[in-house]
Amino acid sequence: MRLSGWESIYLVAFLTAVFFVISDGALGTAERVAGVLLLGGCLVAYVRLGRRAVGVGYRSWKGRTYVVVLIALFTPVAVLCPPVRFIIFALCAQFYMMIPRGQARVAVIVFNVAPALEFLVVPPSAEELIVFVGVTVTVLTFALVIGPWIVDIIAQSRERASLILELEASRAEVAGLSAERGALAERERLAGEIHDTLAQGFTSIVMLLQQPETRRIELAIQTARENLAEARALIAELGPAPLSGTTLEEALRRITAQFAEELSVSAVFEVRGDSRATPTRVDVVLLRVAQEALANVRKHAQAAAVTVTLEYTPEAARLTLLDNGTGYDPSAPEGYGLRGMRARVEQVGGVLTLVRPPCGGTLVEAVVPTSA
Repeated sequence: MRLSGWESIYLVAFLTAVFFVISDGALGTAERVAGVLLLGGCLVAYVRLGRRAVGVGYRSWKGRTYVVVLIALFTPVAVLCPPVRFIIFALCAQFYMMIPRGQARVAVIVFNVAPALEFLVVPPSAEELIVFVGVTVTVLTFALVIGPWIVDIIAQSRERASLILELEASRAEVAGLSAERGALAERERLAGEIHDTLAQGFTSIVMLLQQPETRRIELAIQTARENLAEARALIAELGPAPLSGTTLEEALRRITAQFAEELSVSAVFEVRGDSRATPTRVDVVLLRVAQEALANVRKHAQAAAVTVTLEYTPEAARLTLLDNGTGYDPSAPEGYGLRGMRARVEQVGGVLTLVRPPCGGTLVEAVVPTSA
């Protein structure tokens, strides 16, 4: 229940007490006025002290001051008009909300027993004593049991609200981290795409133009056009341009033939096993591995012959590239291209290996599950 709900209960309690005082025919005019003024003082004390003590905790002096003032002002009204004593129960919950629980219990007992001070001046009849004791015991029982329970509910509600705020903040933080990680992954993906396509294409163009023969100029123009297609595909976030409208086998055969034509070397593409359609992710990864491996042969291997093989097994697709060049040096640090190939293959659950065969050269092998 919010504070406004409790304040509504307190207001009803005070107004009921005012009604009891005004309608009590046993009271004179002066006594009624005094009772109403005392109850008004209770309301003023709540607004100036009690209301500010709720929710502040037990560090504030306002709560203790309000409890003392309330007992001092309300007790005379309860003595003048006994029916008002029933209202004490509704006000006892305030004590638990403003002062420590032990002090609140003492204050509740004092608040309920204080009206008995009139018996020191005017001895009560047996009936009055029985009514007073019955009402006091009933109110005390409920106040001492229900009061702490209500305060516990309030504390749990505040704790729950705090936990909800923390949870929302944590969710916002996680969402921010996820977005940041996604942006980083996308930057890495685009960097790999650019390296595997545009950078390699420009390298080919440079090498072809360094030997200005008519056929090589034509190949440079063709490579430039393919680079343009790759750039447009990246911008449009489409698949690799070499795969547009073709199968993986056709794309591998085409880039192998283009490699042979550019370098005037022997380059052969082979297919083993039963050909079948593979997931697009697998096609993209294997194509990029082939492009990067051929680019490395072009730049470093000085090879005269390259064999590209695509083999289908029941559970995977295996791509191998074997050249007869200078050979792979395992002790050399991995460059960006090799790290990119390995990362691509591992992202789809595959394995990339580079070995130096006994016959020389380099063997690049990428095995990717076709269920990826």
